[in-house]
Amino acid sequence: MAVLGVQMMMLKDKVSTLGMYPVLQRIADLGITAVEVSQIPMDEENTAALRRGIDRLGLDVGALSVMLEPGSATPGDNLRDHFDKIVADCHRLETRFVRIGMVPMAAMASKEACIAWARECEDAARRLAAEGITLCYHNHHIDLSRFDGERIFDLVRRVAPSLQFEVDLFWVQRGGMAPLDMLKEYAGVCQLIHVKDYRVASVPQKALEMLARGDAAGSYAAFLDTIQFAEVGSGNMNWPELLPAANAAGAEYFFIEQDDTYGRDPFDCIADSRAYLASLGY
Repeated sequence: MAVLGVQMMMLKDKVSTLGMYPVLQRIADLGITAVEVSQIPMDEENTAALRRGIDRLGLDVGALSVMLEPGSATPGDNLRDHFDKIVADCHRLETRFVRIGMVPMAAMASKEACIAWARECEDAARRLAAEGITLCYHNHHIDLSRFDGERIFDLVRRVAPSLQFEVDLFWVQRGGMAPLDMLKEYAGVCQLIHVKDYRVASVPQKALEMLARGDAAGSYAAFLDTIQFAEVGSGNMNWPELLPAANAAGAEYFFIEQDDTYGRDPFDCIADSRAYLASLGY
């Protein structure tokens, strides 16, 4: 069974204010045994705190986020400039996976650009594999768009066979593909799974107000803008079937993630997701 963890992007502000180790203690208190580090600087202070979390709390640093090359506004190391540091961090933290958070926008601009990006990923994946580290990439809905009839997911898989996948089931759903179909089709290359629910909110008040003012176009746009990231178990995803399917597909980690908590304390959201997953045996 996959190890249950949390995507620490949810807690980046907590790390900034409370410090890494106190946040790790809170995570462990929730009965969560693994973390994926993203959008948090891997400086010496945070890396040392992660090592203490391993030694004192029994936490598993399941994956670290990296970029292929510099240029993103998101803080973090990139494989072009920081390869040796990334490898050293992984060895220090006993981490077997690093993950790229998304295909860069520039690589989505054309089939040729996407192929060029995938080739760079293949080179990086091979270099990391020689160090005992697996490179994965995390999808969004756009990865299900097509160039000449071929999904970005399939193009990347074809051009970069050494690259594995971190499948975000919410974004698969939003991209219009059944998550169960995705897990079946990509069995064997889905080492990491992002677990978050897909919720459709009620019709917003602003949509009704716009309609009353005669702004039908604005009202309809607000009506469409009702998709939310949700705590696991509070949306429409079929987790009793999805989680066993993800295990069968070869998942090693399930990371709870919620891109927006809509004003709720992220620890409370994580606790709700954790409680639901515990009810399913995780």
